[in-house]
Amino acid sequence: MFIFLIVLITLIAVLLMLVVLVQSGKGGGLAGIAAGGATTQILGTRQAPDILEKATWTLATAFIVLCILTNFAVDRGEQQESVIQQQAQGARTEQPVLPPPADGGAQQNAPEGGNN
Repeated sequence: MFIFLIVLITLIAVLLMLVVLVQSGKGGGLAGIAAGGATTQILGTRQAPDILEKATWTLATAFIVLCILTNFAVDRGEQQESVIQQQAQGARTEQPVLPPPADGGAQQNAPEGGNN
């Protein structure tokens, strides 16, 4: 399900980019591509911006909704830990015990300067 949503979001993102790039900020957009000839006859002079604007809003809404729904589709049955967390848990359970010094700590009490 998660992979399906990701693929769907990708397709919507590509379509949204195409729709936005076809539009023009000053109303030229789709009607201005073919010099107003064929597109004006097919969509009319005012329908092209309306259709593209509705397509932009619809695709943007679908994109946002699917992004939110994808968050809930993530499989959380297996809680995976990072390598750092695993090493930290291993260090807590396997703390090495240092053996006692062989000479009973005599070296620690000896002066460092020698016999002066």
